[in-house]
Amino acid sequence: MVNKASATPAPKRSMSWNDPGVRSVVYQILVLGLVGFGVWYLVSNTLHNLSVRNISTGFGFLHREAGFAIGESVVEYSPADTYGRAIWVGILNTLRVSIIGIILATLFGTLLGMARLSKNWLLSRVAGAYIELMRNIPLLLQLFFWYAIITEVMPGPREALNPAPGVFLSNRGLKLPSLQGDAVDWILGGFGLALIAIPFLARWARKRQESTGHIFPLGRVCLALFIILPVAGWLAGGATLAVDMPVFKGFNFSGGISISPEFAALLAGLVIYTTAFVAEVVRSGIQAVNQGQWEAAGSLGLPRGRVLRLVILPQALRVIVPPMTSQYLNLTKNSSLAVAIGYPDIVSVVNTTLNQTGQAIEGILIIMAAYLTVSLSISIFMNWYNKRIALVER
Repeated sequence: MVNKASATPAPKRSMSWNDPGVRSVVYQILVLGLVGFGVWYLVSNTLHNLSVRNISTGFGFLHREAGFAIGESVVEYSPADTYGRAIWVGILNTLRVSIIGIILATLFGTLLGMARLSKNWLLSRVAGAYIELMRNIPLLLQLFFWYAIITEVMPGPREALNPAPGVFLSNRGLKLPSLQGDAVDWILGGFGLALIAIPFLARWARKRQESTGHIFPLGRVCLALFIILPVAGWLAGGATLAVDMPVFKGFNFSGGISISPEFAALLAGLVIYTTAFVAEVVRSGIQAVNQGQWEAAGSLGLPRGRVLRLVILPQALRVIVPPMTSQYLNLTKNSSLAVAIGYPDIVSVVNTTLNQTGQAIEGILIIMAAYLTVSLSISIFMNWYNKRIALVER
């Protein structure tokens, strides 16, 4: 016997203002319309005011000759290049100091955070004093301090400090030996290949241990890769390699690698400042792990260092990664203070560009787009990593 009640079709949903779903859709459409109208009004009003004052708009100026020099650049650049090339140099300079700063701040901040929790009274108090001091001094003031230390306190090139063979520190910056030869690119390629191979090797080693129970000597194998692959690159490049040592000639050093006072001061300020915040993030992440984890691992006879590395830190990462993302973003955006000490980052280069071309709006849009792209890239990567290490409920 067929149940007539179950065969009755469901009543159609009517479009009524009393329906919360209908109201939410209408409200969202109204909000989007208002936002769209506001954007249209601002853009049209800006374009009208620019046209009344005979100010050209657009990004055509990027193809014109820049005509100004940039103190340091990752890629080749000359004043005869275009404004677009100059802006690209500024973006690369920003990325260089940001990437190096993130790596160093992560390493030093992790060590400092663990030192803050040390049972050694003196070590813990020194770490705590550093954190409180550096967090409460404005970053701009720290940049001025380090720049003054390098340019005013350090001796001139003739009396440069020589802490190691081929290393000279003066008010002109830091001079280091450099490698020259056809095999340099091959050696760098070997290092890059090792960096790419290690994550895949670590993933394979983890799956192998889960399936067989055998521990793979990942540390020794990674160290071997960092040695074997660059050596293979050196052999593939013809085994030609020379060390270019900096030599004092005339009024300055020639040869080797130069690290400018501006870059050194900016990097030092960003790393020292951000390290204090990273240390607090690491400390809070470690303390978020239940004390029973320490006791359980200690009952197995594991030393405290190995407990921290194998048991505590992997669990603390789930707490550390989200706020660490904010610190990476802060360091990247704080690099814009480089303009205060003369480092040619994206802000400095675009400021020079808009002063010469008068394209102020386009220049600001370029700066905003550059920082937005870098920040979103960092956020996407860190969110992916956070999702990868998150606990999955069954």
